[in-house]
Amino acid sequence: MANEQPNLIWIDCEMTGLSLLTDALVEIAVLVTDSELNVIGEGVDVVIHATEGQLEDMNDFVREMHTNSGLITEIPNGIPMAAAEAKIIAYLESASTVAGKSPLAGNSVGVDRSFIDRDMPSLSAYLHYRTIDVSSIKELARRWYPKAYF
Repeated sequence: MANEQPNLIWIDCEMTGLSLLTDALVEIAVLVTDSELNVIGEGVDVVIHATEGQLEDMNDFVREMHTNSGLITEIPNGIPMAAAEAKIIAYLESASTVAGKSPLAGNSVGVDRSFIDRDMPSLSAYLHYRTIDVSSIKELARRWYPKAYF
């Protein structure tokens, strides 16, 4: 009998900071894999427009990170949030995910999920309530198998 597990939705977000009260979601990258971690489709990476004020409010650490990656120069030409959300959902539908059944996966995705919940309600509703956070696995491995971890 074949393994009929829903595909996994891997997401990585970049923000202007970590505060849901003041910071903006400025980039979201999405890949879908099957349960064996085979990538399905090309994935999607979208840069989202932020206001000049939101960019000015970034702290030095975040500004340096986004400057070094080149993201800082892409943000002013980013697409609107609604267009980014629609592009992501179109990819998810093309990649054989199941709305409400495919879990979010990624590294330290708790904050990412909070920004998705706030800014992309349709994507939030599309994701299963369960999350696969690989940083949890890393932390457990570091504690249980320190020699193997390092």
